Amino acid sequence: MKLIFDKGRDGRRAYRAPICDVPMASAIPDEMRRTISAQLPEVTELDAVRHFTNLSRKNFGVDSHFYPLGSCTMKYNPKSHETIARMAGFTDQHPWLGQLPGGEKLSQGTLETLYRQERFLSELLGFAETTLQPMAGANGEFTGVMLIAAYFKARGETQRTVMLIPDAAHGTNPASAIQAGFTCREVASDSEGNVDLDDLAAKLGDDVAGLMLTCPNTVGMFDRNVEKICAMVHDAGGLCYCDGANANAIIGRVRPGDLGFDVMHVNVHKTFSTPHGGGGPGAGPVGVVERLRAFLPVPRVVQGTDGSYTLESNHPQSIGKMAPFYGNFGVLIRSCAYMLMLGRVGMIRVSENAVLNANYLRVKLAPYYDQKITRMCMHECVFSATRQVVNGVHALDIAKALIDRGIHPPTIYFPLIIPEALMIEPTETESKETMDEFVDAMIEIAELAETDPVSLQDAPITMPVRRMDETQAARKPDLAAK
Repeated sequence: MKLIFDKGRDGRRAYRAPICDVPMASAIPDEMRRTISAQLPEVTELDAVRHFTNLSRKNFGVDSHFYPLGSCTMKYNPKSHETIARMAGFTDQHPWLGQLPGGEKLSQGTLETLYRQERFLSELLGFAETTLQPMAGANGEFTGVMLIAAYFKARGETQRTVMLIPDAAHGTNPASAIQAGFTCREVASDSEGNVDLDDLAAKLGDDVAGLMLTCPNTVGMFDRNVEKICAMVHDAGGLCYCDGANANAIIGRVRPGDLGFDVMHVNVHKTFSTPHGGGGPGAGPVGVVERLRAFLPVPRVVQGTDGSYTLESNHPQSIGKMAPFYGNFGVLIRSCAYMLMLGRVGMIRVSENAVLNANYLRVKLAPYYDQKITRMCMHECVFSATRQVVNGVHALDIAKALIDRGIHPPTIYFPLIIPEALMIEPTETESKETMDEFVDAMIEIAELAETDPVSLQDAPITMPVRRMDETQAARKPDLAAK
């Protein structure tokens, strides 16, 4: 496929504007204007459309391929939610409208939608109140640990500077904790993927502000001791944070607030219907128990005694704003539509089918790939390619071979506590037929690892771009526009 630069010819245009017949002016001063050409390709509209259409066909996505990316919940999302998010009543409103004098009267529908979604999430997750402001999972994590920091500052417990992070947590947890001013202390896992209770007990103390527990965790397991873990942290004076990025496995089946968690973020762009990937779009609402409500970000949508909705900012202990305006509104609309469409019964079916699909793959592939933890998993199953490494085939080779078979690779080399990890999450939206095709591909690859390992080490062989030097790609990226 030619680069679009190769298709360009001087003088070609995708449009032809009429000659301007009025005086021209510009808000950009002459000294700020470009002095040389931008060196962009000049193409017709047809050439541009064909180029990007053909380019899109070379990409892998949920709409075109099975996309079992572990820990990311890359599930199919109904297109009807896109239609709802593009309704003129939502898209035509200026984001400042609700905060301008009299603007709240013109944005009652928008404010009611946000209010209802906040109530839905609080009820579904078991919390007193939820902020919708955070614009991603990591932003939700940061918001959650900032709330914990504000809580202990208000209590004068400034000695609590340590955040406990299990080794099966999401990799962004320690970064969020450090950014919020904490130091991190790692807690080990036991042989079944649970938090090691003896190690936790040894690391609790008066300096601990809290524990960040990914639930379910990154090895696909729901910690059997979660209530005891929360109780141990509370007895030591700390708070419990739930990383809810994997909530697709438990939604509707259990409320984390009932388990003892004090604060939790949930990735609505994963669990509640929004196409995502490549860094966005996203939203990571954060729910809290009653004792943390005073510290939630502002403004908050509240309902008055007359039934109208307003934005309220009079909360002196608030940590302030965590996002411009009121967060990623378009994502929130999609997720609200998803919750309204499914209802409580539908939510339970989502988690049940997600767990069923993951365990189907776990059992089918168990004879061909090693498992470090063999008990029933939740939303994802994690295998290890240690058996294949004996013949020189690594997790990376398996991932590349799947591309040749029309399947997006699963997450590899994560979690770090599983060597040669293959983290597979089918989600609830995939059919048995699709999963059987994936199983057949994985079995074929396992057999080739024993009989023809070189064919896997050369993969992919059917793609426009073959095997790259990924180390050099990271250290010396080619950032030229294509």
